[in-house]
Amino acid sequence: MWKQILSAPSGCDLELAVFDEDGGHSLVFPCRKADKGWQNAVTGALVDIRPTHWRDWQAERTSASHDKSVGGQA
Repeated sequence: MWKQILSAPSGCDLELAVFDEDGGHSLVFPCRKADKGWQNAVTGALVDIRPTHWRDWQAERTSASHDKSVGGQA
C-alpha cells in the first residue's frame, strides 16, 4: 500500500512514486531519504525528484506492479 511521502522513514530502501506529464508511476530503483533530498540507494547519487508516495522496496516486485495505482494499492 502506498503511503504519503511526509511519513517516509530515513535509512530504508523505498519505492517512490512520482507524477509527471505522463501521469503517476513508480521509480524502478530503490531510493533513500537523505539530508539533502533523495538518493539512489544503489549508487548513492542524489536524484532530482519530488515524490508523492512511498512504500517499502521489494526487489522481487515485477514491472507489472510498477503501475498507475499510486495512492491506492498494488
